[in-house]
Amino acid sequence: MIDKFVPNIQEAMAGIQDGATILLAGFKAGTPERLVKGLIEQGARNLTLVCNAGGGDDGPIAELLATEHVAKIVCSFVRPASVAARLYAQGKLELEIVPQGTLAERIRAAGAGVRGFYTPTAADTVLADGRETRVIDGKLCLLEYPIHGDVALIDAWQADRWGNLTHRESARNFNPIMAMAAKLAIVQTNHVVNLGDIPPEHVHTAGVFVQRVLHVPL
Repeated sequence: MIDKFVPNIQEAMAGIQDGATILLAGFKAGTPERLVKGLIEQGARNLTLVCNAGGGDDGPIAELLATEHVAKIVCSFVRPASVAARLYAQGKLELEIVPQGTLAERIRAAGAGVRGFYTPTAADTVLADGRETRVIDGKLCLLEYPIHGDVALIDAWQADRWGNLTHRESARNFNPIMAMAAKLAIVQTNHVVNLGDIPPEHVHTAGVFVQRVLHVPL
């Protein structure tokens, strides 16, 4: 019988290796905060963190970065007054800035098997320095490559034992594409439902992309 639920945070986070690339979903809403704390407790180091934003002075991303277990962060922006900005200024954190839409598409491309794509976004900026560009339909475009994850940390509103997920409203954000782009998708869900209780049109992330689910009640 397929049952992807795990009984505790230790089993949810087991096996994450030093040097792993972690895809962390969330756009304020939809961030799996318990899983981030579990990653801190698990202790893997030299991580590459891929997330929408570099976080602030508090919150789950700041807490993770403060451990100095993250060697590199890939995100769309970093606030000047943040843990990430301070670590970068001190030479303790490598930073890669990717425009938000490009970041989402690079992650989606990994899950879809796309080997690369051209976009006009940032093609005429410093982000394109030393990189391949091409004029397409009269527009200068920049070649971008997919972002694959070793682990994706995912938030869900509800899940069944096969790992089918529903994300609540705007909390969906990066969650489905990050689950698709990672070798191991670990989910925290607020609610557990019986198999078949989620209507097909409400399955936002299919269970085929999910390996572990932890129930984290509200």
